Amino acid sequence: MKKVLALVAFAGFITFGTSTAVFAQDDAVEDIIEAVDSMAVDSLQDIAPPPLNTSGDDKDTSATGGDDKEEGFVLSTELKTRFIEGGAGFMGIVLLCLILGLALIIERIVYLNLATTNTKKLLESIEDALASGGVDAAKEVCRNTRGPVASIFYQGLDRSEEGIEMVEKSVVSYGGVQMGLMEKGMSWIGLFIALAPMLGFMGTVIGMIDAFDAIENAGAISAAVVAGGIKVALLTTVFGLIVAIILQIFYNYLLAKIDSLVSDMEDASISLVDILIKHKVAE
Repeated sequence: MKKVLALVAFAGFITFGTSTAVFAQDDAVEDIIEAVDSMAVDSLQDIAPPPLNTSGDDKDTSATGGDDKEEGFVLSTELKTRFIEGGAGFMGIVLLCLILGLALIIERIVYLNLATTNTKKLLESIEDALASGGVDAAKEVCRNTRGPVASIFYQGLDRSEEGIEMVEKSVVSYGGVQMGLMEKGMSWIGLFIALAPMLGFMGTVIGMIDAFDAIENAGAISAAVVAGGIKVALLTTVFGLIVAIILQIFYNYLLAKIDSLVSDMEDASISLVDILIKHKVAE
């Protein structure tokens, strides 16, 4: 998981480093592409007339498809333009918070999904193993099952000879260890959620200071100068809030997933103790 996290973070750095240079050249490239397209269209019109369209439905469908492509292009161009207007400094840091936060979230989602276990089926397997092969067979079932619940069961079965009280203490103690492993990295995600809007607000304050500096240098209040400076200043806040909202949604999902796993662990631990008493493995 650490290698996956490192690769995602490295890819984010590369993407951000190259995107700044690419964005600076987009206007010139778009002008060249438009000129080439217009030349190609004029040449095709001189060579052959446009094809006849005998179906009104086909015309409407093609127009709709063109509108969808145009809207997607306009949206991506608008986001790119707004990102550049906000300034590479703070906007880049906010983007870095999004990349690192999503990397940690993906790692936690994968870990928690792998930690999910069918506790009902596992309890049935352990009970059958206890009835047929004793504690060693039940421990083998836990050893071959993935997830924190199986690990807790193994610790409880390993202390079964010392009495039911020792089994309960063992299950509770090792359950706390598993909870710590499931919550690993959640504090860093919370840090990025708080940091993104704070950086956005800082960019807004700095942008407002720059706007007033421009007014001071001009010697007069200009609506164009004030409006442009305020617009650029507020863009950092908007992007910071967007990043915080995205990370907060996934953060709450992870918290709900952890709570569900902890609840399953507690219920399964109580059932394990009942099974050991039923089969008189621990008294």
